[in-house]
Amino acid sequence: MKYIISFFLKTIPRKQLQLVSHYVLKILSLFYMGNQVECPVCLRQFRKFLPYGRIGRPNALCPHCLSLERHRLLWLFLKDKTEFFTISAKMLHIAPELCYIKRFESLPKLDYLTADIESPLAKIKMDIHDIPFPENTFDVIFCNHVLEHVQDDKKALSEMLRVLKPGGWAILQIPIFKPLIDQTIEDPTLKDPKKRAELFGQDDHVRMYGKDYADRIRSTGFDVIEEHFITELAPSLVKKHALPEGEIIHRAIKPNQ
Repeated sequence: MKYIISFFLKTIPRKQLQLVSHYVLKILSLFYMGNQVECPVCLRQFRKFLPYGRIGRPNALCPHCLSLERHRLLWLFLKDKTEFFTISAKMLHIAPELCYIKRFESLPKLDYLTADIESPLAKIKMDIHDIPFPENTFDVIFCNHVLEHVQDDKKALSEMLRVLKPGGWAILQIPIFKPLIDQTIEDPTLKDPKKRAELFGQDDHVRMYGKDYADRIRSTGFDVIEEHFITELAPSLVKKHALPEGEIIHRAIKPNQ
């Protein structure tokens, strides 16, 4: 299964995968019935999660809602450490993850908008370098696993800062490649897919972030909290939900003016 999923990820364009993968995986979920792991997003149980990734991480993908390790960790963080599910807020979700969309849309107090430059899951088409909303529009922004793809990440960060309200916050997760390098490396002009994969971890990335990631966000005007939420969870819970050990949640806050 690991090799089949890896093959599809490498050969089928992401837009097509987003449209059909959840139907195929729900069929596969019948073969993973059990109670060894549980997805906190959809509350379904399985004997294990599906492998996922171009290399193929074991026990990673929920076959029902398509949550990955990082999605399950963030869901628990939002429930345990924020008022996200109960407060009134206007939210911009860039490159929306399928496992979240319907669940966020169902929240009665959340004014929820999805946007992306190409994703068929998003309601509006938008270039993150030029967000088409006025200053101080949103209370919350999610932009996960996006900045490693964009031409100018600091411009994108500045745009998110601009459209957030003072005191508003953004979740800005990125891929983590271990061992984590000290300084971010980038070359948006590099076009060779093989060289990109070699340098940045994936052939559609234009940079690999390092230990300076939080400071890179701060340089655009945000305050940044590095949330080590995973360390607060019992090992049994980490195992039950197949969470990404060691992952830091980066929460960027627009300073009050």
